[in-house]
Amino acid sequence: MRGTAATPVSLLVEHWLAAILLVVYALVLAYNAVLGRRASDSVEGYYVGGRNMSGVVVGVSFFATFASTNSYIGHAGKGYDFGLAWLVMAGIIVVFTYVSWRWVAPRMRAQAAHFGSVTVPHFLSQRYGDSVSVRLVSALVVVSASLLYLIAIFKGAGNLFEAFFRIPYEAAIGLTLGIVMAYTAVGGFVTVVRTDLVQGALMLVGSVMIFYFVTDAAGGILALPELAGRRESQHVFDINGGLPFALLLGIAFAGSLKLLVDPRQVSRFYGLRDDREAARGIWIAVGGLLVIQFCLFPVGIYAHFLLSGVTDTDTIVPRLLNDRSVFPLWASDCLIIAIVAAAMSSMDSVLLVTASVFTQDVVSIRRPPRKPVLWTRVAIAGFAVLAAALALDPPGGIVEITIFSGSLYAVCFVPSLLGGLFWRRGSALGAVVSMLLGISVLLGWRSFGADWLGDWPVHEVFPALIVAVAAFAALADWSGARLAPRS
Repeated sequence: MRGTAATPVSLLVEHWLAAILLVVYALVLAYNAVLGRRASDSVEGYYVGGRNMSGVVVGVSFFATFASTNSYIGHAGKGYDFGLAWLVMAGIIVVFTYVSWRWVAPRMRAQAAHFGSVTVPHFLSQRYGDSVSVRLVSALVVVSASLLYLIAIFKGAGNLFEAFFRIPYEAAIGLTLGIVMAYTAVGGFVTVVRTDLVQGALMLVGSVMIFYFVTDAAGGILALPELAGRRESQHVFDINGGLPFALLLGIAFAGSLKLLVDPRQVSRFYGLRDDREAARGIWIAVGGLLVIQFCLFPVGIYAHFLLSGVTDTDTIVPRLLNDRSVFPLWASDCLIIAIVAAAMSSMDSVLLVTASVFTQDVVSIRRPPRKPVLWTRVAIAGFAVLAAALALDPPGGIVEITIFSGSLYAVCFVPSLLGGLFWRRGSALGAVVSMLLGISVLLGWRSFGADWLGDWPVHEVFPALIVAVAAFAALADWSGARLAPRS
């Protein structure tokens, strides 16, 4: 889909409310960027907020960071293809959020502080005996997976701006780039977390509004059984209708496991003040994702009542927002800001993590730069421009790209990161080999697995994860390894 250009005056007249809200939103971002800059003179202040954040703030940041355009554009539309079975992923996301905060957060916070780590590769390196190989390999994984995720978010934001403002896709990507690059580079972690408070609130309200208006326009929840009588939508009620349930389950696990190990998620825990704050934040994070996911995932199902000729499910939400029989103009103007907030809340976190890892764990391997914060700010701009350029011709749909990014994190960091947190016997060799084998099996299974299994498809994350965990365990160090105190 490519937009038809509209004049700036006509856009301003039609979407005056969106224009006002966008200006107010930009001013809030700028204000938080200034505050963040004041707290970001040091490396620890810029990267992890001085490890002095409250659980409520970090909890909001956690769910706001996860629920990006992958939720509002990608996941919301996929129900069109996958039917009611797609809600399984929403449930698994909520469960893994609880697991992450209940068991990973306290240990991650304590051990990162013990080692003085400000990035995940730095923590892994310290955990496995100051291993340079662990640090470099894990850093390259973070940079690669983060770039893929950024491409997906740019695609979602580009599709949204293109449909809503009727501007070319390329201009929509440029608009997204300009907004996120400026405030993220200036303020660092403090700015990211503070803006997530505003963005998280917008996302909660926006998800409820989307569910209400779409459900109402489709005839209400009680209208769903009508889909069973339509030939083109009978699959909505078939557990294997959109794709085999085993494969859907793999997609759900691949997209949810990263809640335990994705650096942009677990790095939130670095900023927690103490374990009491972790206990406070858990219900904020779980509750936020519960509302957002279960409001958005049914949208694609209801779209069968409202749209025809859908060939790209990533366009469903943008098309609905432009449909005045579904959303009144004032509602779509408000929702465009909520979805922009969803995009920015993930992009800023991913950019900060990517640039931090690049500066601290790649550039600094041989000789740390004299001004690491400046290096990180430049890296943020560089990675943002690179991801935006790649998003002009993305390698797939939003869900497909984000799930593959999550699969990379799962097979590389479930053994090494979770093993490092909970098992003393993990070794540097086991961590590196498990990452390399996990990636190899993931790519190989993705390329040839369907040919091997025929009618019994298995998502690539399962065999890759089994091989990675087995390698990590087989190469354990039974002489013991460095493990920080539990709290």
